[in-house]
Amino acid sequence: MNTRVNYASTGMDPDTATAFEDALQKARTSQIVLGHVIAGHEVTEGDLISRANPAHPDEIVSRAHAADDATVAAAVDAAREAKVAWRRTSPVRRAALMRAVAREFDDRKVEIAGIISAETGKSRLEALGEAQEAVDLIDTYAAQVEDEGDNRKRMKTADPNEENTDLLRPYGVFAVIGPFNFPTALNVNMAAAALLTGNTVVIKPSDKAPHSGAVVGQIFNNHLPAGVANLIHGGAATGIALTDSAVDGIAFTGSAEVGWNMVRTLGDGPFGRPVLAEMGGKNVTVVSRTADLDAAAEGVMRSAYGLSGQKCSACSRVVVEADVHDDFVAKLTERVSALTVAAPEDRDAFMGPVIDESAAERFEKAVASAREAGATIEAGGDRPDLPGHFVNPTVISGLPAGHDLTRTELFLPFVTVTAVDSFDAAIDEANAVDYGLAAGVFTADDDEVEEFLDRIEAGVLYVNRRSGATTGAWPGIQSFCGWKSSGSSGKGGLGPWYLQGFTREQSRTLPVR
Repeated sequence: MNTRVNYASTGMDPDTATAFEDALQKARTSQIVLGHVIAGHEVTEGDLISRANPAHPDEIVSRAHAADDATVAAAVDAAREAKVAWRRTSPVRRAALMRAVAREFDDRKVEIAGIISAETGKSRLEALGEAQEAVDLIDTYAAQVEDEGDNRKRMKTADPNEENTDLLRPYGVFAVIGPFNFPTALNVNMAAAALLTGNTVVIKPSDKAPHSGAVVGQIFNNHLPAGVANLIHGGAATGIALTDSAVDGIAFTGSAEVGWNMVRTLGDGPFGRPVLAEMGGKNVTVVSRTADLDAAAEGVMRSAYGLSGQKCSACSRVVVEADVHDDFVAKLTERVSALTVAAPEDRDAFMGPVIDESAAERFEKAVASAREAGATIEAGGDRPDLPGHFVNPTVISGLPAGHDLTRTELFLPFVTVTAVDSFDAAIDEANAVDYGLAAGVFTADDDEVEEFLDRIEAGVLYVNRRSGATTGAWPGIQSFCGWKSSGSSGKGGLGPWYLQGFTREQSRTLPVR
């Protein structure tokens, strides 16, 4: 059985498919009640919150205790108690322990994929891809630490009786606040980076996917010293309490509004504390009149509707030269209309439900707004006759220039197509948003490629990528770096510069011995 899947995969072997279905059924019927993990011990305090299966809202697939202020403080205290010993653990030893963590994630990939799918409605390819990404994230970061250690550099000296060293040191305790859309992989991403650089962590997974996050805390605690990796559950109130607590920094993935509020909160006081935040996007694909339109339509379709458009990097708008607008829209619409929308246990499902009914209602409001503006609904625009939080993949054309639907992140399977008169105008329109996460281009003109790469205001760029116009970043292959409102640090997870954000520089001058 070959269980290795990534976000560019288009299929899996039959044995893996059967194993996934078994894991999904087990997750749907587990009736699990989740506690917090503090100093290596399970703590079952706080009111219970319930998570329903978005494909079958009558199924409660997980319950978790919500941490109150006292429980949050206990978790932070446990991390603070453990931080000195963990900081003094050699980078090589930390990497060895984390590689053991990665091996357990690898052994449990199919089980984890079933849990993710039950809580989020992800298709089997998306869920197995996420489980694999968790493994590859740890391996990628562990290799960096093995190569670089604590980034200790011998410096020059102005005095022969002195020696000078520069190194990077951990901050201390990091809060890790994860999203619902990649509830295992992105909690692993942030926590593994913090841990490998010598910080301890308090992880708070999304209340929309508590079981997917709890697996992270469980596996970490199977291999790491008590108190190094703590995990608490809860919703917005728990997240606010953790943000307001005595942590030394925050790693966050979620909305721009919440992320920038964290930046302001941790910047207030006698000194600032770091916030490493990835905060979504309004990701664009530029289509030139010279483009291979079949490749462009395929790339946009795969990027826009995987995970029901609920990826930070999902393509949500296309800017196309007017000469090829109609042909491109026809090709995209043909592909979108052929997609299968179904629950993840259906082997033919390409797109599952959105995360909850609030998201489905946001979809309905967006469609109504497009109609009011006189736009054309090229595909979708409605909801299928299914019991869960399903919406149909949608393509909109003909919106007025600068319409809010082309500017605001919706986090839905909803794509706007805008016609412009030139490639130059396409770049201007592509940049006319506050976000700057991912962007793609389709063109056969090398000069246009260079123009795009030079001018586009985004951190993750793809050229003529049929397998995903704006999506598919993978650890050690593409970094995931947000510009503008999409990121607070200018550095991206998955890549070579992320770990340094969890450290601060220290210069040491000592007498020669």
